[in-house]
Amino acid sequence: MPGYLIKDTTKEERKQIVEESLGNIAANCDGCMSGLADMYQDYIDGKKEIRDINMEFNARYVRGDMDKEEKRSCPI
Repeated sequence: MPGYLIKDTTKEERKQIVEESLGNIAANCDGCMSGLADMYQDYIDGKKEIRDINMEFNARYVRGDMDKEEKRSCPI
């Protein structure tokens, strides 16, 4: 099984990994996926590992320091 680390993948492979993981990355259905897809752009660009992005995202819930607007699951 190929790795998911930045050093083991190309930008195109990382984009495909994110697309396959999230499903409808274009967010054409209801607009809810666009923020999630944007969250992984640093991984696609080779700036941050998926693990680090997920840990940062989860840490906001543990600390409880999210703004009211960010707590909503969907921007609609």
